[in-house]
Amino acid sequence: MTNTMIQGRQADSARRRQRVIKALNAARKDGSELSVSAIARAAGVDRTFLYRHPDLLAQVHTAQTTPTSDGSIGAPVTMASLRADLANAQARIARLAGHNKQLETKLSGLLGEQVWRESGLGAPADVDQLQRQIVILEQQIVELQATLGEREQELDAARAANRELFASMNKRH
Repeated sequence: MTNTMIQGRQADSARRRQRVIKALNAARKDGSELSVSAIARAAGVDRTFLYRHPDLLAQVHTAQTTPTSDGSIGAPVTMASLRADLANAQARIARLAGHNKQLETKLSGLLGEQVWRESGLGAPADVDQLQRQIVILEQQIVELQATLGEREQELDAARAANRELFASMNKRH
């Protein structure tokens, strides 16, 4: 099943590569825009597909600077387009670096747990002791909350009795 999935993925990638090459050739012939975005749009692929395939990206850049049959050069690379490409690349790098860090942290934790389990040592003694202490303290909190509730009821009853006592004393005088 895994081989089938890999072969399917490779076939999809090959089809997209062919669409990019076809769109690039068509753009060269009809003189339409020769930019990464335009070629990706015409081929029906994401721009990142071109950036992940340096040979295709090189073909696009070459087509931009190669004169066409009528002697004109493809769409010039502007500073704005270069800045946009740079900003996109930097944003992608930042996303990938964050994702990489997250995966490294998760892997480190999982490997640490696996080593503890396989070594037979279990958790360090201080962790076990702290966990037992947490359970004891949580039980004490529950008991104290129940006691507090009872005391609040007793205090409310005593206040009510005092009000009644003072009310009856005030009526006598």
